Amino acid sequence: MKIITRFAPSPTGNVHIGNIRVAIYNWLFAKHNHGNFLLRIEDTDKDRSTDDAINNLFTTLQWLNLNYDEEPLYQSKQESKHVEVAEYLLSKGCAYKENKDNKGECIIFKMPNDDISFNDGIKGRLKKPIGDIDDFVLVRSNGKPVFHLANVVDDIEQKITHIIRGDDHIENTYKHIALYRALNADIPSFSHLPMIVNSQGKPFSKRDGDAYVSDFKKRGYLPQAFVNYLVLLGWSPGNDQEIMSIDEMINMFTIERCQSSPAQFDEKKMKWMNGEYLSKISNESFNKEAFKIITSLHSSASENLVKKVIALIRDRVKVFEDIEKLVNYFFVDNIEYDEKLIAKKIKKEGIKELFNYFTLEISKIDSIDEVSLKKIIDDYIKETGKSYGEVMIPLRIAVSGASGGPDLIGVLSTLGKPTIIERINDVKQKYLD
Repeated sequence: MKIITRFAPSPTGNVHIGNIRVAIYNWLFAKHNHGNFLLRIEDTDKDRSTDDAINNLFTTLQWLNLNYDEEPLYQSKQESKHVEVAEYLLSKGCAYKENKDNKGECIIFKMPNDDISFNDGIKGRLKKPIGDIDDFVLVRSNGKPVFHLANVVDDIEQKITHIIRGDDHIENTYKHIALYRALNADIPSFSHLPMIVNSQGKPFSKRDGDAYVSDFKKRGYLPQAFVNYLVLLGWSPGNDQEIMSIDEMINMFTIERCQSSPAQFDEKKMKWMNGEYLSKISNESFNKEAFKIITSLHSSASENLVKKVIALIRDRVKVFEDIEKLVNYFFVDNIEYDEKLIAKKIKKEGIKELFNYFTLEISKIDSIDEVSLKKIIDDYIKETGKSYGEVMIPLRIAVSGASGGPDLIGVLSTLGKPTIIERINDVKQKYLD
């Protein structure tokens, strides 16, 4: 039997990370088993499933390299087929017509008399007493098929063998199995993924931060890292490996290793993982993207300065969005200082003397470089007995406004003597005189 999975979203806007994780798992399962991964666009809600929303879905799948094996099936084009199946169920006595709420006749599916159970690939054996499942609408009074009917009919038509979806669909699955049986169709294998949750254990949403794939793409996450992180939200390779190539994911992915408990989204972990991927891309690729970001923010910056700054910051960039904060002070005339940081690190005994010493010494040098800067700092430390931190942190804050960043000697060398002296003197005048 050839394994066939599908991703069947209802595009109504941006793609949520929970939905794309479903797509990734279906894609990996199909590839692992040398099967097919299909795409179905459940676009029956024409008011919400706009062309923009559908195009956004395609863009997302393309960005993540989740290629599908056949042309997408548009559910809206299947409507006559759905109604035909409903009429067939009426003729078999598996459905009946009823005027619900005086809004016109609907076609209602008649639940059988037997309890419904199935083996869930993730959660094990699930069972529901038939008395707990009400009859349900197949076709509304306006002639429009509902989700349950359309979903099952299309899965049968696409010959779907394995359905992997969120566990919010478990209640739907009981109804769908009854429909499969009434249609004498093969019942697919069902696996229900746990939700992605926030730190409080509640479903992860936009209120908790970025929740859409497009958010992370705009911020500069790499698609490979994004897929890698989401794969581990609910699945484990069975060892401690966290960084995996796509081929490794395909080779190791099985439903049996999916977890049944909710997976907590941790952006710190995701950012760390993206940094691991970013550290491995070529200098050419990194420099190209970084150059584009910096020049878009500071269009008048010289090419030579931009290239120097990129070389300085590379090791500190975890996500491309980090670049803006890391480089800003190289290209602006005025720096905004954190008053709390100034109070803690600058307004202290000995800092004014440090600043006076440093500006005096570099003013004696015609052209500063990293060797001369390091000698000035080392000499001051030897003379005063101060630690590197006591010297480097105040200097860094004065010239950059931040307490951390790239190698300070490199920063000072890149900024140049006039800028260093001007900024240190400004800080002295504002906070120490």
